[in-house]
Amino acid sequence: MPNSLFSMQDKTCVITGGSRGLGKAMARAFLTAGAKKVYVTARKPEECAQTAEELSGITENGECVALAADMSSGDEIVRFANALAEREDHIDVLVNNAGTGWLASVEEFPEVGWDKVMDLNVKTPFFLTQQLLPLLKAKATADDSASVINIGSVAGIMGSAGSGVSYGTSKAAIHQLTRNLASLLAEDNIRVNAIAPGRFHSKMTSYVEQDKAQYDREIGIIPLHRWGHDADIMGPALLLASKAGAYMTGEIITVDGGSLLAMA
Repeated sequence: MPNSLFSMQDKTCVITGGSRGLGKAMARAFLTAGAKKVYVTARKPEECAQTAEELSGITENGECVALAADMSSGDEIVRFANALAEREDHIDVLVNNAGTGWLASVEEFPEVGWDKVMDLNVKTPFFLTQQLLPLLKAKATADDSASVINIGSVAGIMGSAGSGVSYGTSKAAIHQLTRNLASLLAEDNIRVNAIAPGRFHSKMTSYVEQDKAQYDREIGIIPLHRWGHDADIMGPALLLASKAGAYMTGEIITVDGGSLLAMA
């Protein structure tokens, strides 16, 4: 029973920002759990192709497919959705993982930085989900629902702008978008949840690791005294994508080593 609960057997999945970091880790998790096909998309075709080739070799039956697109562009979102619809008659899981940040002081924060973060972190997940609704609805039933997983952040929960004032604001927005879509799409048998990671080792957080004093200070504050690794995101993603999470929608799951406890 436990194995079947977390099985991704025969599922078709889409992951934005899937060529590296958390997106790549989730793609690996889905394929390892039996997914038939996992589409990874990102801006750089060569990175997508490299990830697809690597991950396609980890199981006998599962395939990772590169389908590059710039998710910051409305036209590209439509093009991507159309290209996917030409290949598949349905999808079971959509992970809205692509995101960005912008570091600047309140006094010097530029409008271009604000718009870039809000567009990719909030606007893109909504309009991509909108464009992929026909594929998400196509085979979703009450007993076998489709799943949308948004990647939020503890920065959208705690009152700290350490990751940039626009980043935390955008993640608070994606948490609320998750709740709204969960309510609106439940009748279509589509569950919508979010994962709110704390610090993970990634390209976006490399600037902290390069500052040893700041890194050591954070490790000391986090109750579990470490940052997250790939495996730490794989389990929650499997929970929300599989039958194990079939009665969950509108939830924001924190995966942060207890960081929020330290802010209490």
